[in-house]
Amino acid sequence: MIVQDVVEKLDEFAPLAYAEDYDNVGLLIGDKKEKVKGILITLDVLPEVIDEAIENNCNLIVSFHPIIFNSLKKITGKTYVERVILKAIKHDISVFAIHTALDNAFEGVNSAVCNILNLKNKSILIPQSKTIKKLTTYVPSKDAKKVREALFKAGGGSIGNYENCSFNSNGIGTYKGNNNSNPYFGEPNKDQNLEEVKIEIIYAKHLESSVLSSLFKSHPYESVAYETYTLENGNQFIGLGMIGDLEEKISENDFINFVKKTMKSDLIRHSKFINKPIKKVAILAGSGSFAIESAKLAKADAFITSDLKYHDFFKAENELLLLDIGHYESEQYTKNVLEAYLKKKIPNFAILLSKINTNPVKYK
Repeated sequence: MIVQDVVEKLDEFAPLAYAEDYDNVGLLIGDKKEKVKGILITLDVLPEVIDEAIENNCNLIVSFHPIIFNSLKKITGKTYVERVILKAIKHDISVFAIHTALDNAFEGVNSAVCNILNLKNKSILIPQSKTIKKLTTYVPSKDAKKVREALFKAGGGSIGNYENCSFNSNGIGTYKGNNNSNPYFGEPNKDQNLEEVKIEIIYAKHLESSVLSSLFKSHPYESVAYETYTLENGNQFIGLGMIGDLEEKISENDFINFVKKTMKSDLIRHSKFINKPIKKVAILAGSGSFAIESAKLAKADAFITSDLKYHDFFKAENELLLLDIGHYESEQYTKNVLEAYLKKKIPNFAILLSKINTNPVKYK
């Protein structure tokens, strides 16, 4: 197994195509063709994490946060980022970051927090738009079934909990080939009329290459007529944050104590109590002040996130309870999500969880 094999498996779980535009995800250090000896999973990549990888004979680090985020003009070892890069390269260690691709995955970071808090009926808080594409093509009637099945096999035609979805309409296609043509039906330089089926399907944008490849391989025409569109529809299975329900309503004070204990948070900053029981809970692990309005629109009773500034707490406006539980604390279970997935996909392989607490924030 090489690095690229692991990257492809991770991309199946949390496609990099859905990472936020500002992010830096993917293979950041290393050779994708390098044979993998062992995998170390971490939240952050620090010099001591590189040492841990060396000690455990792991030459691939799968990290949640990217070690390279801002542009670098030189690598001299002056900063911890530069020291990590130098040490990783020196010891032939590859580093892969998944960050907001996993944030946007339905079973990713925020789902993990929902599961820890035992929230029910979970759904995406901010569905990502422009992740769904539409394909329209025209196929001879007798070949329509074969082409549809090929598109479905490539992942096309999936809508929510439904598969093999398409819309088909019958019509007459016309064409006239030139001297260099090799028409499927008829002869060159002659007008042709043929019964065709117009097939329309939708597909996830990260599947475009495989969907179009299947179209070209299964379609009988020498020149395939097709159109693709990007839809504005929100994707109910891809997006930032989640919202779910507690089994029973509890008081604000009991809720804070429950979150503090369950999320192992030493300190929780919160907005003022509004004397409202908590039932519906919104979550956005990491820095989530931008999602406060979305949580309010979703009628959440409480919103759990981190990195809230002074003025962010005013935005609660007596509509919900805001909880800042700490950046590390909100994302700490990310490692477990990645470990469980990779162990399922690559059984009987050396996949280790980093034992290093990378939280840079300390409380006294």
